[in-house]
Amino acid sequence: MADLLVLCRFLHFIVVLLMFGACVFRPWLLGAEPQPLLDRQLHAITRGLAWLALGSGVAWLLLITASMAGDWSAALQWPTVQLVLGKTFFGQVWTWHLLLNLLLVLGLMTPWTALRLPLSALLLATLAPVGHGAMLDGLSGQLLILNQVVHLVCVGAWLGGLLLLVLILRQPGRFTPAPILKRFSGVGYGLVTGLLVTGLINVRVLTGQLWPTPLFSGFALILLIKVMLVGAMLALALFNRLRIEDCEQRLGTLKTSVVLEGLLGIAAVAAVSLLGTLPPMVMAG
Repeated sequence: MADLLVLCRFLHFIVVLLMFGACVFRPWLLGAEPQPLLDRQLHAITRGLAWLALGSGVAWLLLITASMAGDWSAALQWPTVQLVLGKTFFGQVWTWHLLLNLLLVLGLMTPWTALRLPLSALLLATLAPVGHGAMLDGLSGQLLILNQVVHLVCVGAWLGGLLLLVLILRQPGRFTPAPILKRFSGVGYGLVTGLLVTGLINVRVLTGQLWPTPLFSGFALILLIKVMLVGAMLALALFNRLRIEDCEQRLGTLKTSVVLEGLLGIAAVAAVSLLGTLPPMVMAG
């Protein structure tokens, strides 16, 4: 059950992050002017991700219900599911989360494109109280959730932006990559700063230390793997930024690099999904 929950968390997180980031970066990288082929591709991908998010979100609820009840059959008993939705903090947050997800799915079936970004942003924000973000009460807990929202926004924008870059680089004749990459990397500095600052705050608040110990076991080990994956993403991003002037002569290498950067990001999200199920080893006193 625990393994399935980690897998479900990972799948749900990654699709919500990608949807949000792609919606954010579409107007930033290409402006408001319609790009029929790219917009059709992005719409089809977003619609598929929204359905996948809804399915994995429901599966997450059922797995949590079975875990709380200690019985697989509880996941199929509506009174038990209703009890989780109404009487637990997770359930109350998840009710709104699933409702937003359903609205996003319905919104993607209409021409009202203006609703997609706010709905995907709210969907992402309602992931913040799930997991370690709900460990603290009162003002401290609210600030931790706010910090987690900022962290998720930075991660989602980065990963979703990479998805959009891949789609753009697959149409080299339609777009000039250099100015698009400059706009992406310009925002990337802010995203990386936000990611690092909010990540360090999370670690300090949850563990009581600048870095959890022991270093090579449990929570600390998975956190170390996540940091190494993010470091590799930064190295690739810096490499592409330094060679941005000759990017049109190396489109194949650039595309491979962006895809690899995205895969490293997905692996980092997988590590986060596992972290959310592990105790952060808060120091006593």
